[in-house]
Amino acid sequence: MHLTMLLDMAADGFGDRPVVGTSAEAITATGLRERAWSGARVLREREASALIYLATNGTPFPVAMFAAAYAGVPLVPLNYRLGEAQLSDLLGRHPKALVIAADSSRDVVAAAGLDSVSPEEWLGLAVGDGDGVVSDVDVDSPAVVIYTSGTTSAPKGVLLRHANLVSYVIGTVEYMSADEDDVALVTVPPYHIAAVANCITNLYAGRRTVVLDHFDAGHWLATVRAERVTNALVVPTMLARVVEHLAERGGDTSVPSLRTLAYGGAPMPARIIEQALHMWPSVGFVNAYGLTETSSTVAVLGPEDHRSALSSSDPAVRARLGSAGRVIPTVDLAILDAAGNELPAGEVGRICLRGDQVSAEYAGIGRAVDSNGFFDTRDEGFLDAEGFLFIGGRADDTIIRGGENIAPAEIEAVLMEDPSVGDVAVIGIPDDEWGQRIEAVVVPAPGQSVDTGALRALARAKLRSSKTPDRIHVLESLPRTETGKLIRREVRGLLS
Repeated sequence: MHLTMLLDMAADGFGDRPVVGTSAEAITATGLRERAWSGARVLREREASALIYLATNGTPFPVAMFAAAYAGVPLVPLNYRLGEAQLSDLLGRHPKALVIAADSSRDVVAAAGLDSVSPEEWLGLAVGDGDGVVSDVDVDSPAVVIYTSGTTSAPKGVLLRHANLVSYVIGTVEYMSADEDDVALVTVPPYHIAAVANCITNLYAGRRTVVLDHFDAGHWLATVRAERVTNALVVPTMLARVVEHLAERGGDTSVPSLRTLAYGGAPMPARIIEQALHMWPSVGFVNAYGLTETSSTVAVLGPEDHRSALSSSDPAVRARLGSAGRVIPTVDLAILDAAGNELPAGEVGRICLRGDQVSAEYAGIGRAVDSNGFFDTRDEGFLDAEGFLFIGGRADDTIIRGGENIAPAEIEAVLMEDPSVGDVAVIGIPDDEWGQRIEAVVVPAPGQSVDTGALRALARAKLRSSKTPDRIHVLESLPRTETGKLIRREVRGLLS
């Protein structure tokens, strides 16, 4: 199974249907394939070993992805917000690559000894006059290399092979299942697995994809309405800003065309998703949990799960609103203890995954799987009696206080219940007596002031004294990636 198969099926099955871009500038499935053929010819002529994408998301990105696939080289989307030293290091790992780079990055690309073109120049080269020749490439070769965000350690290159990505698409999406007027709105950067996954799944379904290269709540809403968006993807911080924007402005909160809104990439505060569900009762909300190493989604909390949890008086069912849902049929999930034994429902352990879409492979390191083929996500969690997955946070983030393991996510969820709190991070700080003490950083919600004493009392009442933050700091913002992931090492730096 080769990534180009997905575009060939789209072009052959619904070639005249627009699949990329706004309604005014859309490219059809046939047009996308012809541009990808042209881009592949450019890569072959330049003898490029890879195609690096160092710019914001947009139409050049899917052209780049499939051009690289037809040419038999990997696409490597890099974070354009990285500092010069880190970016230079990543560029140096791909000698002889051609780089699609925004103007702000072209100097550092040149310093790395690589050729570059702007996104506009790339589209000018990929004009749609290619020959359709596909390089002889092994389907098990890397199709995409995505570097981890480096929120807890140095970035590692995750190798996603053609077979991984195609397995994910075929296992989760029905071919040509979208209506002709379906429109997806994606607001994640190209170096995130969700950007790659949405590009190929929407194409396979036959859904036109519109991309916002930056997020603003007002602009997002205006685009949903103007483009008559039916399916949207956001990260939790984006949804929070949309909800706040509508609450502050009042008036019309409707989004009549929107049928499905998917979110993921970071924990979703219960208060925010409940507000959104009440605000848009006809929208189907979907929580998707996945990792770069798993080619995106492995568990889903669907629209009916959301509605059932919201309306239930049963605390166990209500709690599922904070879950990641159930694992998809094509993936095996096990909760394992430190010795590799599978744990029963309700017991917390490591979330481990296995399946054709699971790459679990890093450049220069190899596959990180156990003897049974399971990949340890380093996320901790548990399954309830009905198979709903609850995620407790990264094992690396665990606070060990007086010999007790404490998950920051549990405390953060409680603190977020206070409407004065807009954002929160809980971390462990070295302590001579306890090993680590618990400290929290909170960001006030718009127009609110925070009572730190009241927050400590809330934590003590909901949890217990050993999980109550020793100190709570109030800051204007927290360091997060564009996709909403908290950068805990930077939080520690703020308090040191």
